[in-house]
Amino acid sequence: MEPITVFAQNSICLRGSVTIYIDPFHIPKEMHDADFIFITHPHWDHFSLMDILKVRKEDTNYIIPKEIYEEILDFGVLEEHIQVVKPFEKYHFASMTFQTVPAYNTKSSYHLKEKNWMGYVISFDQVIYYIAGDTDVTQEAKKIRADVVFLPVGGTYTMNATEACALANLIHPHLAIPTHYLSVVGTLQDAKRFVQGLDEGIIGKIYYDRNED
Repeated sequence: MEPITVFAQNSICLRGSVTIYIDPFHIPKEMHDADFIFITHPHWDHFSLMDILKVRKEDTNYIIPKEIYEEILDFGVLEEHIQVVKPFEKYHFASMTFQTVPAYNTKSSYHLKEKNWMGYVISFDQVIYYIAGDTDVTQEAKKIRADVVFLPVGGTYTMNATEACALANLIHPHLAIPTHYLSVVGTLQDAKRFVQGLDEGIIGKIYYDRNED
């Protein structure tokens, strides 16, 4: 399978020595291969129990914000497989490490900073991935250093394509991938504009280009 798969919104799968899903949403078929499931925040297009059902297995570990802890427990997940996190924390597992980064709006109130929702910087197999989540360009995001970045480009609820491109150029990863378009808000043209504006030396790639049913 491909090492990176991008579905709708912020739904991402990273495969290597472990298989990691972030905000599984509109997963097209039963997979049941998730070693880790990361949830950035509880909005319906990021926390979808129906899609978690498609990727989870018996020993999947869940990395989640506090707000959905009880719901995950009620879903039948054992407490030993749940890690509740908040921004500015670092965690080490045998197979990977990650740190949490605040994800919030600076120009609207859709995602408030005090909610303690987040993005993630995940390191495994000698690659560092930054998954921004639903956020505007923040001071915290500007400090990220990563090999691969996933940035929202749809605008309205997140940064737009122009802002995301500027952030990617500041971080200067090897690979930059747009997210959060072709579903609730944002168009394929936003994703293309993001890729086209990247500085020389940054590879921009569109992984998701299908309209949702």
